[in-house]
Amino acid sequence: MEAMSISDTAAEAARGLGVKAEKPAGGVHLTAWTERGDATARRFFTATALISLVIMTLIMIFLFQEGLGLFKTYSITDFLFTNEWYPTDEANPAYGILALIMGSIMVTLLSSLIAIPLGVGSALYLSAVARPRVREWVKPGIELLASLPSVVLGFVGMIVIAPFMQKVLDIPTGLNILNASFILALMAIPTISSISEDAMYNVPKEWLEASYALGANRWETVWNVWIPGALSGMGTGVVLGMARAMGETMVVLMVAGGAAQIPTSLFQSARPLPATIAAEMGETPVGTEHYFALFAIGIVLFLMTLAFSLLAAYISKRFQMKGSATL
Repeated sequence: MEAMSISDTAAEAARGLGVKAEKPAGGVHLTAWTERGDATARRFFTATALISLVIMTLIMIFLFQEGLGLFKTYSITDFLFTNEWYPTDEANPAYGILALIMGSIMVTLLSSLIAIPLGVGSALYLSAVARPRVREWVKPGIELLASLPSVVLGFVGMIVIAPFMQKVLDIPTGLNILNASFILALMAIPTISSISEDAMYNVPKEWLEASYALGANRWETVWNVWIPGALSGMGTGVVLGMARAMGETMVVLMVAGGAAQIPTSLFQSARPLPATIAAEMGETPVGTEHYFALFAIGIVLFLMTLAFSLLAAYISKRFQMKGSATL
């Protein structure tokens, strides 16, 4: 038996009392208009999602079509597991990207070690410690870091931080892994802090009230209830912040030093994957091995960032808590 609408129920009740019921004027037209509006909105958002999916698919096809052309003439093993990058050598060009991969990994890991404690710590401060008036000023200030252009931060790394490090630490150059990691950490902190703070804000209040009712103090509640309840969102923010550091181009191009070598120290120069693409693509003839090699680097970078995104989705699903019964 189908459920009756409110208007049908009212009409049945009126007939039972012997009263002639009349439907409100324009009710049918209003319902039809609402249904048409809902259908239009559904079609619009469906089309928008499909367009985004199609654009992403076309980009992937183009990337793989151009990048896989390298492996018709060059070994994929030599490409991934050798560290000799000499694409302009006319006699014996080499396209080994192991040094570039190691540079990207080292810069990403070090920047994450700096950004994660600061980002998560600022989220904890804003959620559990800061007064409302302080939070109104501090949170927008942290999020404004995300609006700074990467080239501006690159200039800060080149003009301010690099000479300072070179003088204080007595090292040959200030354009190194540590400098690039510090700047990338500044770029990742807003992502980690904002997502983590939003996740903590969305923890149900009854969970916290139940903890306080059992006699727990503020910090016991934070560590045992608040953080576990927000762990899904916090983990997603951390992984997305690391992906931001992995895919950043301008900062690592300006302050990482640009040396295609496997770094053995934080004070050595490196050349991550995005910096190589940005530095060489503009002067590379279309259709050459060098051209295909740069697109192959793009494939590797795409797969690495995709792995971060899949990891974020897994963490979000794995640690998600639904309802008070999950405590």
